Amino acid sequence: MSPVVFIQKIFRDEAGRLVAQLAGQEKPVVDVRVARCFPWSHSGKYLSILDKDEKEVILLPSLDVLDAGSRKIVEEELRDKVFYPKIKRVISCKREFGMMNITAETDRGQVTFSLQSREDVRVLSASRALFRDPDGNMYELADIEALDPASRKYLDDYL
Repeated sequence: MSPVVFIQKIFRDEAGRLVAQLAGQEKPVVDVRVARCFPWSHSGKYLSILDKDEKEVILLPSLDVLDAGSRKIVEEELRDKVFYPKIKRVISCKREFGMMNITAETDRGQVTFSLQSREDVRVLSASRALFRDPDGNMYELADIEALDPASRKYLDDYL
């Protein structure tokens, strides 16, 4: 059984890299990144801190385990680095090479993203879903009922 590791602090170094100082470890982990884990519906819970090789350094059960300064940095990192647009309308869906390519109007402009399978869709409620593309970007559909009929028809196979 491996020992429990706690985070002491997350900060930026002089070069602007994200650094995690773990309790009980002399050397900090430099150049980490923050990734959301499941469930996607709880954006402030279950955050993974990954090293530069994409190995998990620590899993944060909640932002509440961080001091105020570390929490602010993690929230900024998630806001600035995570592309998370909300879908307003689906413009087109085209199946190519086993992938579904969706072009949509979002709150951040027009985007085109791909889905490899139904596994890339997380239905959060009867009217809400998240789509995850192969690069890990997520797109939120807050309310399917608010979409126009053509947009709903495009997404019928996934919802």
